[in-house]
Amino acid sequence: MDAIYKHTQIAYLILIAIGVAILFILGAILTQGGNWILFSVLLLLIVCVILFATLTVKIQNNTLIWYFGPGFWHKQISLSDIQDCEVVRNHWYYGWGIRLTPHGWLYNVSGLSAVQIRLKNGKQIRIGTDTPEELYKAIKRFMST
Repeated sequence: MDAIYKHTQIAYLILIAIGVAILFILGAILTQGGNWILFSVLLLLIVCVILFATLTVKIQNNTLIWYFGPGFWHKQISLSDIQDCEVVRNHWYYGWGIRLTPHGWLYNVSGLSAVQIRLKNGKQIRIGTDTPEELYKAIKRFMST
C-alpha cells in the first residue's frame, strides 16, 4: 500500500562537511599515496553519507515509519500507540543522528525542528524534520481515523 504521508529531509550540511572531508582524503591519497588508514577513513565516510544523508518519515498502514538513508535501518510505531504529539524545537547541542535526550530518543539529520511523540506507555520520541507542522498535522489526522 502507498504511504498516505511521506517526506524526506536531506542533510545538506552533513553532505557538504563529509564531501569536503572525502575530497581532502582523496587529495592526500593522490599526493602522498594511500595507506590502510586513509582508505579506511574514506570508506567510513562514504558509508556515513549513504546511511545518514536523509531521513524519511512516512505514515502507511496506520503505522508511523522513519528511516535514515536507503532504509537499511528503520523504526516504526503504530498510530494507535500514540497518546499525543507536538511541534518542538531541539537544543543545538542535541546534535544530529540518533541521540538519547532528556525528552527521549531523537532521530534527526538537520536543523532544530522536530515533532515530539508521546506514547501511551509513557515513552517519548522526537523525529527531526524541516516540515514539523505538516508531520504534526498528518499524525493527528491519522491518529483519529
